[in-house]
Amino acid sequence: MLKAAALGALCLYTFATASQRQQLAERQSANVDSCPGYTAKNVKTGKGTLSADLVLAGTACNAYGPDVQNLKLAVTYEDETRIHVKITDAENKRYEVPDEIVKRPSGSAVDDKKADIKFNYKPSPFSFTITRAKTGEVLFDSSAGALVFEPQYLRLKTKLPSQANIYGLGEHTDSFRLNPSDTIRTLWNRDAYGIAQGSNLYGSHPIYFEHRTSGTHGVLLMNSDGMDVILRDGSLEYNVIGGIFDFYFLSGPSPVQVAQQYATVVGKPAEVPYWAFGLHQCRWGYRDYVDVANVITNYSAAGIPLETMWTDIDYMYKRWTFTNDPEYFPMEKMHQITDYLHTHNQQYIVMIDPAVAYQPNQNYGAFDRGVKDGVFMKFPNGTLYQGVVWPGLTVYPDWFHPKATDYWTEEMKRFFDPKTGIDIDGLWIDMNEATKWAHPVGFAAAAGNPPPRPAPPPANGTQIFQKRQNNSANSTSSTENLLDPPYAIHNTFGQLSQRTIRTDLVHANGLTEYDTHNLYGFMMSLNSQKAMEARRPGKRTLVITRSTFAGAGNKVGKWLGDNLSTWDHYRWSIAGQLGMASLYQVPMVGSDICGFGGNTTETLCARWATLGAFSPFMRNHNDDTSISQEFYRWPTVAEAAKKAIAIRYQLLDYIYTHFHRQSKDGTPLIGPMWFQYPADQNTYPIDLQFFYGDSLLVSPVTQENSTSVDIYLPKDTFYDYFTLAPVQGSGVKVSLTNVNFTDIPLHIRGGGILPMRVESAMTTAALRQKDFQIVVAPNASGTATGYLYIDDGVSLSQTKTTDVTFQYAKGTLKASGKFNYNVGSVKVAKVVFLGIKSQPKGVSVSGSGAKSKGFKWDAATSTVTVDVEIPLKGAFSVTLKS
Repeated sequence: MLKAAALGALCLYTFATASQRQQLAERQSANVDSCPGYTAKNVKTGKGTLSADLVLAGTACNAYGPDVQNLKLAVTYEDETRIHVKITDAENKRYEVPDEIVKRPSGSAVDDKKADIKFNYKPSPFSFTITRAKTGEVLFDSSAGALVFEPQYLRLKTKLPSQANIYGLGEHTDSFRLNPSDTIRTLWNRDAYGIAQGSNLYGSHPIYFEHRTSGTHGVLLMNSDGMDVILRDGSLEYNVIGGIFDFYFLSGPSPVQVAQQYATVVGKPAEVPYWAFGLHQCRWGYRDYVDVANVITNYSAAGIPLETMWTDIDYMYKRWTFTNDPEYFPMEKMHQITDYLHTHNQQYIVMIDPAVAYQPNQNYGAFDRGVKDGVFMKFPNGTLYQGVVWPGLTVYPDWFHPKATDYWTEEMKRFFDPKTGIDIDGLWIDMNEATKWAHPVGFAAAAGNPPPRPAPPPANGTQIFQKRQNNSANSTSSTENLLDPPYAIHNTFGQLSQRTIRTDLVHANGLTEYDTHNLYGFMMSLNSQKAMEARRPGKRTLVITRSTFAGAGNKVGKWLGDNLSTWDHYRWSIAGQLGMASLYQVPMVGSDICGFGGNTTETLCARWATLGAFSPFMRNHNDDTSISQEFYRWPTVAEAAKKAIAIRYQLLDYIYTHFHRQSKDGTPLIGPMWFQYPADQNTYPIDLQFFYGDSLLVSPVTQENSTSVDIYLPKDTFYDYFTLAPVQGSGVKVSLTNVNFTDIPLHIRGGGILPMRVESAMTTAALRQKDFQIVVAPNASGTATGYLYIDDGVSLSQTKTTDVTFQYAKGTLKASGKFNYNVGSVKVAKVVFLGIKSQPKGVSVSGSGAKSKGFKWDAATSTVTVDVEIPLKGAFSVTLKS
């Protein structure tokens, strides 16, 4: 989080100057198409493998450095759906993303004759294609431009169809379908207050999905060096400043299958606690423990379910990581807050930053112990590398140091000890690109870091919770320029080290920050997740990060960073969460609801509260210079939040089930419309509607102060979520009017079965005691399918679970599967059948202990509601008699 108050001090350094931009342009303009490329020699093939020497085919062009004379090509058919292609220097070891960081499949070869896609090549100049085995359709063709391989510049270009449908290459706030004619996606993690479109943001995900009417495929370049990916009509070009070409080609052919195949490569998402899907509240600017306590009680008084309270860096002493301010946030009061929350089945989360305050001889344990263990990043002469962030002078953990994991774990266990420290339930990690402000080190204090407190601390003895208040490995050669490489990627801040750790620093294992910069936040995520599990053995944890890399979802969730309280940012948040959840396999994702920077409005916040209820991660958060925006501050927002959260909580087991499925096989929890309708070309650019799970279409109002929205309904059967009446989609836009600011349009897709709680609750713990209702929404063929997964919601290893498949056909709902989790007295209390045009003659129920208590047919909405008592202890069925 780049705090708004710091912007003025950073203005001279935030963006590249005009002269810098001119220099950058000159360093991006070499004519690489005139380079000679390579010739393939000594080609050897095996069962599912191919290798070759690639020899420079002519006079070196030396576009951004000397051309490497000899390369090695290795091709492996790792399974029927995935081909792994590596091109690297034959004579010099080069940096590759360490396998121990992003754990990939073993890569043992399979028979290429059985593969869905094929690797083919031309020997001179060398180029290769990836084609579909059955049709011969070319998916990737590197003959679009010369292959260039230099010490600090790699270039490869592929042909694309005209106006190709390309998605991914994040993190970004551009449209979900990238502009195929004029896009440069730069992957270089940075502190990105305001999340501007067309810029590089906090994370790097070098994967793209290309969708055609014939199918979808994916291309992953496993490389953590900085890069530009240039998209022009008919081509996509990689310009990378280090490492190797390490490609994975994923065959699909459906978009969901590409997502599953990508998850197999980078790791499937981590399960999170059930409570993580509740409402989270945070703010930078809660001045003291009284503020925090008041927000908790105000939510309760307003009748808005608050699951988890958060605290930003305000709780720290002088912004020092692993400290609390003894006057503003004394440990005694922090214990009182966590005890209160836990007694009421609520949770608590705080932030930590990676930068540790440089405070020698101050009895600052986190710094002293880190120095003793030698875990902070250093200059070659052994002196500590220092930067400037919130505490002023800081040092940075070297996550590659052999003692870094133990250091971080012990600091976490010590400061967050349940008895002597702050007993948190999850963790928020920030500023981990890593951020270093542009202040010269010697001017940290003059720049106001750490900033002063805006008000005196609470008086001694100030009480809280008394009454409720009503307020509305081998790395780049040392001979190369690691600060200012010959090819300049389109980094928004200009030079690579601007506002981050120096890229010429060398980690303890010999890798340079130049190569591993984009992994810094990912490494912090790995270590923080390990530390949280160490302090809460056997329990799932929730860690929310800002900076990510491919595979981050295997350990952590992600919030979309420092957005603004504008309608544009409200709209952008949809594509942002779609990218993370459906493409990058980081499904625990959401934006700062109502916006982080600037003042929100009542109508914007109301709309965002309804939209935010359909983000996997739902958190209201803003900065200290903006007005307060807790949901209870305005009547309209409070009503919108109550209604939206009630819907979310009733659907929480549907959501939890789909999240569990993504953690098992990579099937996205949320997805764009074209994932469900890949043959419907009208869906390809849509990024203001999306599916939550397989069956719930979310279509928010997206224009300022409007009460109408035009939504697209494909040719399919739908049901209005609120009236349950059938709606027939015709493949055209439909205008919805009179959509109150407290509402959000929702439709159930025909063919789905939704397990829901009969009512909402104030906490997720209370929600788990509510009975179920099953909503059956048949498709045009009169069939439907759905799923329900139940476990204890907190354990890493589940011993007994309930995993039910619902199937509906010919008037009968059948539930089968495992019923091993003890749900206590919770039962199925109601089954609602949609699209029933004539009144049934009766209802029959079967299953151990199952009872029917009567039914009602509503002719106006074509629904049948059956009241039942069915224990969730075994298979059952409910039949409508015709």
